[in-house]
Formats: sequence, C-alpha cells, structure tokens
Amino acid sequence: MSEPRPGRRPTLSDVAARSGMSKAAVSMILNDRPGSRLSAEAAARVRAAADELGYRPNPAAQSLRLGRTGTIGFISDQVTITRYASGMIRGVLEAAKTRERTVLITETGGSDDLTVAVQEMTDRRVDGIIIGLMTARMIDVPKIPHGVPAVLVNGVSSADHPNVLPDEYAAGAAVAEHLVERGHHRIGIIGDIPQVVGDPRRSATIAERFAGLDDVFARAGVDIARVDVDDWRPEIGYEQLHRMLDAHPDRTAIVAGNDNVAFGVYQAMAERGLKVAEDVSVISFDDEELASFQRPGLTTARLPYEQMARRGIEMLVGEAELAHERVPMPLIVRDSVRRLG
Repeated sequence: MSEPRPGRRPTLSDVAARSGMSKAAVSMILNDRPGSRLSAEAAARVRAAADELGYRPNPAAQSLRLGRTGTIGFISDQVTITRYASGMIRGVLEAAKTRERTVLITETGGSDDLTVAVQEMTDRRVDGIIIGLMTARMIDVPKIPHGVPAVLVNGVSSADHPNVLPDEYAAGAAVAEHLVERGHHRIGIIGDIPQVVGDPRRSATIAERFAGLDDVFARAGVDIARVDVDDWRPEIGYEQLHRMLDAHPDRTAIVAGNDNVAFGVYQAMAERGLKVAEDVSVISFDDEELASFQRPGLTTARLPYEQMARRGIEMLVGEAELAHERVPMPLIVRDSVRRLG
C-alpha cells in the first residue's frame, strides 16, 4: 500500500490507493456527486482512507470544477476601530466557518464609497458580499456583477438590497413596557435627536426606536417630559439630566437615547446626591460593554450585531431568503429600574 511522502499533501491518488478504489470513484464519493451506484461500504472505505491520510480537497480545484470559490467578502465602513466590530466580525466568521466558507475582510476607513472595496472582492471572485455598517443608515452600493449576491447588515441601500436590521420598534416598545409594568408613569426622555431621525442617511432605524416608546407610553397614559439633543454623548446626558430634573423634579424614571447618554445621566445623578433606581430609575439602548459595570448595572436593549451578521451569512449561502429582515434586540435587565409600590 503506497503512502504519501513525508511533508507532501495527500492527493486523490493516495486515497484511491489506500482504499483500493479508482480515482473516479473516490472523487464521486468525496464530492458527494449524485448518480453514483457505489455501495455504502465502498463510500465508508473511501472516507476512512481519506481520514487516515488527512486528505482535504484542493480548494483551487474545487473552485474551477464548481464555479465557486467558497469565499465570502465582508466589507465594513470602520470594522477595525469601532467598539461594536468584534460582535459583527465574530458572527460573520463563525457562521462562515460552520459552512466551510472563508471570509475576506476589508474596510472603507469610514467612507461610504464602496467602489474600491466591491471591486477588490469581485476581482477575487467571492461567492457573495456582506456589507456591515456600524451605524444603521442608508448608503449607495455600486453595481455588483450578476450572480454575486450582496446583503447589508445593519444598513439599507438606496437600491433596496436585501438587508438585516435590528428591530428597533420592538426594542423601544419593550423598554417602555418594562417601565410601565414596574409602575412608572412620570418619565423623562433624554435623547430625541430630530436631525438624525429625519435623515435616513444618518439613521435608518432611530425613528422606530422612539415610535416604539411613544406608542406604548401613549396607550398607558404616561406623563412624558422630553428634551431634544444634537448627539448621543455622555456630556449631553450629564447636562440634560440636570435640566430635566430642574424642570421636572417629579420624574421617577429616565429613558436615555443610548448607553452613552445614560453614562452621563449616572454621573449627573451622583452629583445631585441621587441614587440610580432608588431615587430615579434609568433605562437605555445598545448594551455597551460598560453597561454591565455600572453600579447599579444598566438595564438596556442590546444591539444584536453578532446575530445580524449570522443571518446575513445564512442569506448569502441560501439557507434563508434574500429579503429584508429584523433581528430582535433583547432587553438586558439589570438593576437600574426599581419597581414602584
């Protein structure tokens, strides 16, 4: 029985020699080609020989034969610097690995011009392209060759490509329901951001976040005080919490536009001698890493970057329809909201 020389990659011929089968039969079995009349015993013998030799198919040869490269292109606007990148990258890589796909990664350095990145991916004959954005917004996607599917994760395109977005409306509703269920009916909202809500190229989903809040609060007859802001930063949460409580000292809970705003709210409350939850409850969105380290821990709706990326891969490989989908934002309940009464 012949053996491959030490250091040489085992070939189809080696598997054929080890199993006592022809190369054609081995190829049919290992590539799961339909129409084979080979017995189950022959197939088991070939697979056992391949395992013993450590044989793996040649990706280049498979690509030529099947017309596919087994690679997925992942393009992001700022994948290496954003705090959310790790979740999206993990979702893409793990979902691709379980489906025996390789991922090529590039980024645009924060630019919305994807022309060069798309060209680089199509030049390498990727089987599909994931475009992952760190902020959900509308972008223009350059023309992609026919037969190469593209899916946007956490974004929308002006040409209406298939996409996956967080379910912001349901998240807003869940945040509001959590407060109402715990007896809060005098609530302050710090985070209305009109210039972003009205511009899909700045945000395609934030309007839905506030719509979910507003619908539940309206049905529950909640007394709402709110302030508009121009950005979501800790210093804005700090400044606006002081103004909110100066004007509305009876608020029992604060909804922050996102966790960054909530972090500033925490600081301002401490400065006023107030305790989060005990005096005024706080709830938010995004589930930044620091949310779990706040004391008390911040209750917040998590942006599902990893889950959205996994769903995008499922669409590309044909396990899900190329469509427009929403992924739930789970409410991560910690200790920042007190039950009244």
